[in-house]
Amino acid sequence: MKQVISLKDVTGLKASGTKTFSVPADAIVTPSAKDFLRSIGVAIQFDGVSAAAGSGSNGGGAYVTSAASAEPKWKPEHVKLFNSPEAERIKEQIVSVSHRLWKREYVDGNGGNVSYRIGPNEVLCTPTMVSKGLMRVEDICMVDLDGNQIAGTAKRTSEIYLHLEAMKAQPKARSCVHAHPPHATAFAITGAEVPRCMIPEMEVLVGTVAKAQYETPGTKAFAETVLPYCKDHNCILLQNHGVLTWNEELEKAYWFMEIVDAYCRTVVIASHLGAAFTQIPSSKIGDLLKIKKTLGLPDERTGLKEADYCACEFRPGVVCSNPNESSAAAPDLEAVVKIVTEEVMKALSK
Repeated sequence: MKQVISLKDVTGLKASGTKTFSVPADAIVTPSAKDFLRSIGVAIQFDGVSAAAGSGSNGGGAYVTSAASAEPKWKPEHVKLFNSPEAERIKEQIVSVSHRLWKREYVDGNGGNVSYRIGPNEVLCTPTMVSKGLMRVEDICMVDLDGNQIAGTAKRTSEIYLHLEAMKAQPKARSCVHAHPPHATAFAITGAEVPRCMIPEMEVLVGTVAKAQYETPGTKAFAETVLPYCKDHNCILLQNHGVLTWNEELEKAYWFMEIVDAYCRTVVIASHLGAAFTQIPSSKIGDLLKIKKTLGLPDERTGLKEADYCACEFRPGVVCSNPNESSAAAPDLEAVVKIVTEEVMKALSK
């Protein structure tokens, strides 16, 4: 009979200071026991095979790792980098960004992905089939620039190629965030161009927003759709899909996602007010582009004439109205009101 390790069997380990807990290769460790061991930093060792608490599964709800089902033998140099203090710090940032994406409703289900290029050929990324709202540090994995997984127990995201193509095309794209923020994605599914020259912060930090053509997510063709835009844009709409943002710093790559969705939301609200949009004067946009240049941020308008800074094809939505209503019908309406008024007056005079 297989030995079952429950929570009460491991609670005493907290005071012992041990870093490993040895159990038989066929033992079953309950989820509560694994969660506790993970919380105190103790690894489970199955007959000489060490595994982080949480890896593997026995199909019955309790997670186990045995010599026969141990994680792949990653290269020592990859394991060293993956477990380095810098990697641990970046993993925590990726988890923080993932949680914020979910809380802001920029992703649903297991959608969206986050990555960070930690080495010349090594990239930390979120796994597939895990909600960003439930993301944990131990879920993060590591791939090379060809998309091959080189560390981590969870399987890497299927859309990692999108991030890798951006990183290879733009050296400053050290970190990438892909999500489906609803207001910006609304522009991605309608093909409407995101208007320019409306809000200073948008102009300085994001600027013009590129539009990549549609391809099936997860494919190489899909990843390559962003290649024409990575040099001059840090925010790209993915047609019928979502948004990709990048920066040298992960936190700023996330900022751009917030900024573009807030901007698109504001534009959508303003388009229903029935008034013409007021753009920032082109001469003032030139001042903002100078600020942008000092921040090292790209903009496709560099080198353009001032008169072209704010040119775009965006047209605000129409105000809802009765399609059968016309100006010719107005006199008839007035006649009806007159008749009703006269009848009311007659009734009151009786």
